[in-house]
Amino acid sequence: MSQLAHLQLLARYNAWMNDKLYAAASQLSPQALGEDRGAFFPSILGTLNHIAVADIIWLKRFAEHPACAELREAISDLQRPAALDQLLFDTFEPLHVLRSRLDGHISDWVAALTEQDLEQVLTYSNMKGVPAQRPFASLMLHFFNHQTHHRGQASTLLHQAGQDIGVTDLLALIADVDPR
Repeated sequence: MSQLAHLQLLARYNAWMNDKLYAAASQLSPQALGEDRGAFFPSILGTLNHIAVADIIWLKRFAEHPACAELREAISDLQRPAALDQLLFDTFEPLHVLRSRLDGHISDWVAALTEQDLEQVLTYSNMKGVPAQRPFASLMLHFFNHQTHHRGQASTLLHQAGQDIGVTDLLALIADVDPR
């Protein structure tokens, strides 16, 4: 499997898992979503906001890649968040709409990339304005790993709130290989 095919699998996993998280979260009251549960981004809503914040930050960076003009256009109306703990929305429904939109853009963006695009170096600045240059493909792996990390936190918070999101393993999206 090529590096690009792996990233496309991660994009599918991202959308699938976000659908599961948001379906479970939609069963909770606004109070339960906003309750401080002692997590790093204290609540379920705070954690879901953080994932969206980080996605926007990274998508804005990725959009500067020469091969990402369509992504740049698709997210041009989104403001770059000022802080990692910024609450984009203090209610669930608009955050859910944003999440669905972001997942669509991520899927479209990754589907349009080529192996050659992945070999480029991306120059960007971190949240403190410090410039960096890193391999584009490695940054994409970080992007998807970051989502997985915080979705794990969100799934734990949802479980504590009585919502089971079911299977979360990437393995569920990997097809069996015919041994013949």
